[in-house]
Amino acid sequence: MSHIAPTPSSPPAPEDSDAGLAARAAGGDAQAFALIMRRHNQLLFRTARSILRNDDEAEDALQEAYLRAWRAIGGFREEARLSTWLARIVINEALARLRRRGAQVIPLDTAIDAAAETGEPWEEADPDLQPERITMRQEIRNLIERRIDRLPEAYRTVFVLRAVEEMSVSETAAALQLNEATVRTRFLRARGMLREHLSRDIDVALGDAFSFAGARCDRIVAGVLARISSQPAN
Repeated sequence: MSHIAPTPSSPPAPEDSDAGLAARAAGGDAQAFALIMRRHNQLLFRTARSILRNDDEAEDALQEAYLRAWRAIGGFREEARLSTWLARIVINEALARLRRRGAQVIPLDTAIDAAAETGEPWEEADPDLQPERITMRQEIRNLIERRIDRLPEAYRTVFVLRAVEEMSVSETAAALQLNEATVRTRFLRARGMLREHLSRDIDVALGDAFSFAGARCDRIVAGVLARISSQPAN
């Protein structure tokens, strides 16, 4: 596709639709394409990284995928979501990189079944010996301790004795001078509250995983635009 970069009648705006930005990019509007990149950078970086498991390589793959998308965006059709169209390009680029380095590539639509059939462990052996695992466990422990501290007092001590100290129901009841039914009820309630709050913490943390804001996003956009501008117009 020929990309000539005309001066647009009006600059693209953040509220423009994906389809509108794609149409402008197909006409050679690099700034519209820059908005597309900023809008989808995090999704596409996370997609590439999930395959390559390396930040730097994922960034390289993303830049190459964007260049492919820039050259092919004239073929984008509005009946598809632009994010899906871009993700497919990024996935293909990431998988191609795996193949070039000789890694075994399993089609994504069969990967789960294949892993289950081979019985290959997804955890590394001896996790306690991995420094990053030790650090991670420390962080998780700190989070759990903070959440236990926030439990109401009536539930907190029961939970510590039952779950942390692994005392029996009867031992806990005797220590706290409670009947066993109360111990069971308070323990179940404390565990439920703790699980609920930890689940929220995890949901928030997942939203921040492999983030792509700030300097990283600016670097990708600037790099792709520089390579686009250096390409001769056909």
